[in-house]
Amino acid sequence: MDHFLPVVDSGDSGIGRAVAIAYAREGADIAINYLPEEERDAAEVIKLIEAEGRKAVALPGDIRSESFCQQLVNNAAHQLNGLDILVNNAGRQQFNKSIRTLSTEDFDATFKTNVYAMFWITRTAMEYLPRGASIINTTSVQAYNPSAILLDYAQTKASIVAFTKALAKQLGEEGIRVNAIAPGPYWTALQTSGGQPQEKVMQFGASAPLGRPGQPAEIAAIYVTMASSENSYSSGQVWCSDGGTGTL
Repeated sequence: MDHFLPVVDSGDSGIGRAVAIAYAREGADIAINYLPEEERDAAEVIKLIEAEGRKAVALPGDIRSESFCQQLVNNAAHQLNGLDILVNNAGRQQFNKSIRTLSTEDFDATFKTNVYAMFWITRTAMEYLPRGASIINTTSVQAYNPSAILLDYAQTKASIVAFTKALAKQLGEEGIRVNAIAPGPYWTALQTSGGQPQEKVMQFGASAPLGRPGQPAEIAAIYVTMASSENSYSSGQVWCSDGGTGTL
């Protein structure tokens, strides 16, 4: 693996961090995105990537801006001398118990982060991705079994599934594969920063057959596998990792 552009949802924890480190250990040079206020945490990830002997490019900014998404990809491609793997992983999740109290502002922020940014980043990346490249999107079991309190979030994750399958059909002739990974109850900062009510956080993942939430390091290898040439015939697929609940 030569180049890797992950969009990281959290600089200090979460699936994005684990995936970036996993790719570095496979020999990839990496560009990561994060919000400016996460600079200290992102610096830790940069050090871990560099400790593997790989190049790490830090690109802070808000992906809810179309112009920044374009800038993000262009800068990553320039500093890495190309791109051949794109991982769309950024996510916003804020629970709300009723559609009556779900504001347009919150609804818009969730779609801008989870769907619009993915579209803007991927569209720009098409200028650089060669034949044999791989696009991996992060959806969720929420796309198939939505929680009542995650009305907007679940919609975005369903949209990512449709985006993945449709884009895989578009890009098949170009030899670019598009797949998605659907985490179940994984323990990330999304859960404790308003993604779930406190009473649910305390029991998060307990209902999974394995009896616990997953840890980000347990799903990172799937992102590596999906980008590998050994999976060169897999496209338009959704790979679920949910502790045995059998959602997909």
